[in-house]
Amino acid sequence: MERTKLVRAGLRRRHMSEAIFRGLGLAAIVMALGFVALLFIDIGRKGIPAFTQSNLHLTVTFDPAVIEVGPAPARADFTSEAEYNAANLGWQREVALLNWNTIVEQAMRAAAPAGLDIDSRTLLTIPETDARHRIRALFVENPALLGQTVDVDVLASANATNWIKGNIDRSLGDAQQQLAAPARTLIDTLVENGTISNGFSWSIFTNVDSRAAPASAGLLGAFVGTLWMMLIVVALAVPIGVAAAVYLEEFAPKSRLTDFIEVNINNLAAVPSIVFGLLGAAAFINYMHLPISAPIVGGLVLTLMTLPTIIIATRGALLGVSPSLRQAALGMGASKTQMVFHHVLPVTFPSILTATILGIAHALGETAPLLLIGMKAFVAQVPTSPFDQATALPVQIYLWQGNENRNFFEPRTAAAIMVLLAVMICLNGVAIYLRSRLEKRA
Repeated sequence: MERTKLVRAGLRRRHMSEAIFRGLGLAAIVMALGFVALLFIDIGRKGIPAFTQSNLHLTVTFDPAVIEVGPAPARADFTSEAEYNAANLGWQREVALLNWNTIVEQAMRAAAPAGLDIDSRTLLTIPETDARHRIRALFVENPALLGQTVDVDVLASANATNWIKGNIDRSLGDAQQQLAAPARTLIDTLVENGTISNGFSWSIFTNVDSRAAPASAGLLGAFVGTLWMMLIVVALAVPIGVAAAVYLEEFAPKSRLTDFIEVNINNLAAVPSIVFGLLGAAAFINYMHLPISAPIVGGLVLTLMTLPTIIIATRGALLGVSPSLRQAALGMGASKTQMVFHHVLPVTFPSILTATILGIAHALGETAPLLLIGMKAFVAQVPTSPFDQATALPVQIYLWQGNENRNFFEPRTAAAIMVLLAVMICLNGVAIYLRSRLEKRA
């Protein structure tokens, strides 16, 4: 009887311990998911407004009194293509020297209420500074617009967008506002009559970064630079990493040398990423004289970072293959090379693929090594090759976060983070999909 009570008491304690353990595990999962949800909610709350932007709908008159330039050269008037190109370039240079701000000012005054007292400098703080470039580009594309009046949409300036979206406290005094009082009054009037409206911010995807026109700053250059780096990582890290793992696990003789290599590979996986940046700056830029702030250098640095992860994951996958598969292949007369590449390696493809994409996704978010190889430089162009100067999405986020116009660029920073997370989620989704397909085939 007493023994039964002891057994029951022991069972109760064991069941209670199991319940506490399950509860703690469930609580840990809920907390982790809660923190992740909090992160996504906070980023979304800050970043979603950045995907809308204020646009000015202006009626622009290409006034001949301001646009004092001769007719555009016609191709038929020149005997060679070179002469025509030289004449056309000279005409475009004349057009660029014209005062296009006057055209913008005239369009703004036409949209403003009659009798509004506002000086030219204050008036031109409402449209973005690249408005004159957009109007000039329209004229260069179609010189027949001279003397005509057309509707043109231009971006509102970053300060105007802050005022419209309420990113700055309207109760602050004039000395603390980003815009003068007449400009703020005119903006409110233009919003009421529909001259200013909010629309989707395509510029964040189609434009490169800009300091002269912050409202038009976009992620295109950083996205293409990141794409170049990821292509280099895939082209180098995957074949080299898988080949190294296969050799070490299947072919390399067990010796002190291979033990030394294995220990160092495991240690490299734990090395801080900034160390790889120092190595890349010393080896690829100072010694090999590769161009600074170029995707080729960033790709090589991220390849060095990703290699240990791929090697370790591939070796783990090879170790997980049943020895009976190897024995069966050898028993059927296959050579060791045929056994490895025809029977063992295909079985590990799902695990290798998952580890590879996860390693690439991890490299995609690295910032510290890229800063050390000069990719923090301001680059206002889309790289057309891995040797062109470029930046990357994580570095662009870093640069925007430090911008002095925090009211405008803090939401933009969150929006850029959302784009980076979307790319990483897509990579992980591809990994899951391909893994399931390969597992079904196996």
